[in-house]
Amino acid sequence: MGDSVEFDVVVVGSCNLDLVSTTTHLPSPGETVRAITYAEHAGGKGLNQAVACARMGARTAFIGCVGNDTAGTMLRELLNSEGIDTSQLVTVDAPTGRAFITVDASGENTIVIVAGANAHVGKTAITVPSSKVLLAQLEIPLDVVTQIFAQAQNAITVLNPAPAAEIPSELLSLCDIAVPNETESEAMGGTKYLLGSGVNTVITTLGERGAEISDATSTSAVTPYPVNAIDTVGAGDAFVGALCAELARGETIEHAARIASIAGALATTVHGATPSLPTRAAVMSLYAD
Repeated sequence: MGDSVEFDVVVVGSCNLDLVSTTTHLPSPGETVRAITYAEHAGGKGLNQAVACARMGARTAFIGCVGNDTAGTMLRELLNSEGIDTSQLVTVDAPTGRAFITVDASGENTIVIVAGANAHVGKTAITVPSSKVLLAQLEIPLDVVTQIFAQAQNAITVLNPAPAAEIPSELLSLCDIAVPNETESEAMGGTKYLLGSGVNTVITTLGERGAEISDATSTSAVTPYPVNAIDTVGAGDAFVGALCAELARGETIEHAARIASIAGALATTVHGATPSLPTRAAVMSLYAD
């Protein structure tokens, strides 16, 4: 992979409008709680991770779908404002995706996703531009992710398997790196299963405990960066975006994951997914070899 590639990172994924309420505690089944605050932010794992890549200095392109509505226009403008190529962000005749998010006083959250236009990704032909890293998640159709990874053109393929789903072996065999959190890893059978299915490296994010890197021969820990978390929404996306941006720079997985751990931690110190995503300058000011 040389400088002839069009982008550092190409992201294929979801765009959502996030509807975020903060509460003293998360509601139990059947319980109604009053919101303390309410806000609307750009979101969706694809968009969040694309923005995270761009803020970490990567030349980034985004592949996805939005609806022909006000939310779709806003999300497109947001991506453009971050310097992200949106030539393959398609407008379709469906509502733009939504995410209904509740965040409690400790920063924990629950999220309900409505796919909307995201379900249309891949219904029109996609030509994947060349890149150093190709990144996808699971908020768009699984078969589309498989098709796009098959077009990787020698890029490093990174899958953030969120939300957790049963992933076909065909897709896993196309993954160089999988980045689940603990819950997602357990739902898919764990690190051993992912490695046995053809994934080269698994990086499991562990929240305030950092992360763990595993391949066929070894496992190593990624030290967490301590912060006072107020909102964990977007932390995983900050980690994944920073990881991909650093891999595109030619860094080792270990180095990239250490930087990603700081990015993920910083994202928990600001409310909202996209607003919390840090710049590379902010991350590197806290990084020490």
